[in-house]
Amino acid sequence: MQPRAFAILTALLLGVLGLGSVAVTDWTPEPVTAAVAGAAAPGAGSAPAGTAVPAGGATATPTGDPAVWTRSTLRNKLMAEMDASDPGVALADLDKITKQLPYTVRFCHPIAHELGHAAVKRFNADFQKVISYPHETCAAGYLHGAVEEMLNASPQPETDLVKLCAPKNSGPCIHGVGHGTMFVAKQDVAKARELCNKFTTDQNRIRCSEGLFMQLFGPDEEDEKAKANLPADKLAQDPLYPCKEQPALFQSACYFYAPTFYLSSHDYPNHPEVYAEALKWCLGGKASGGAVDCSRGVGSRTMKYNLDREDWAAQQCATAADGWQRKACAEGLVSYYTVNYTDAGASGRLCAKFTDKEMQGYCRSASGLSASLD
Repeated sequence: MQPRAFAILTALLLGVLGLGSVAVTDWTPEPVTAAVAGAAAPGAGSAPAGTAVPAGGATATPTGDPAVWTRSTLRNKLMAEMDASDPGVALADLDKITKQLPYTVRFCHPIAHELGHAAVKRFNADFQKVISYPHETCAAGYLHGAVEEMLNASPQPETDLVKLCAPKNSGPCIHGVGHGTMFVAKQDVAKARELCNKFTTDQNRIRCSEGLFMQLFGPDEEDEKAKANLPADKLAQDPLYPCKEQPALFQSACYFYAPTFYLSSHDYPNHPEVYAEALKWCLGGKASGGAVDCSRGVGSRTMKYNLDREDWAAQQCATAADGWQRKACAEGLVSYYTVNYTDAGASGRLCAKFTDKEMQGYCRSASGLSASLD
């Protein structure tokens, strides 16, 4: 065969084969799962500092879940599970995920709050039905959200708030009432404080104040009416506002939760140095006796936001210049860890993870903090 004729025949054969390949290839694009889309969506949130993200971004796992959870993707998954089944299924999955991936504890409490709100609406305010599901997950956030919703929808919250948790009147339930007082009072601290004073014992008033100030400094509902009511001019005059002006019974909880606002307003996920700076900021409460509670609050938040790196959290407490503050910060570390992990060996397990001997000693001696502080 002549070279020219051979070349023409070869070209024709290749063309036919190419057309055949095009004809039999499925060109339909692969669908993107909702979980993957949520993980990559702008504004969906980001993994905390120190979380390993797979090369190429947050790809889907074999189960269809994102490789790295954000608050929005985890919340959407659990709300869908609850809609399809019941709160118990969603809470069990939340508990499983937070134990497998401790960084999710950073945002599991507000998600549990939302599940509690939704459950009250689903069961037509049948509170006993709502709390019949196991609700200790994420420091009882589901219970807190349920109590908030019950009080927010109540025509007589002033009387209902002292009945809601009866007869047991457990600390976590009354803490939830404290959150609810801020919803009823529209973030007015003085009015919410009056509601907490409806309780007849100081212990329950203090428990209520814990929820009140947690809600003030770290409102976790995506609701414009639930934003921190902290005027910039007041904060400029007193960075620990409004703690100094609170009655003595309410000051401790105020100082304890004040670091929540400080850390969030200083972008703690992207600025890990802010934990050590928060301890210095707490020194502004020395004159009013609030520096110890504030330092405990820093320790508590440091552990909550870094539950997957306990020794690193202890190292932040170790940066404090004075021993009393390092001790107080360590007490906060233990406080949050034992609220999150409720088993008897939790504190001992935590202390064993600290490499700093001084912090290890403070950890082992820590005791006496409220079991409802979260």
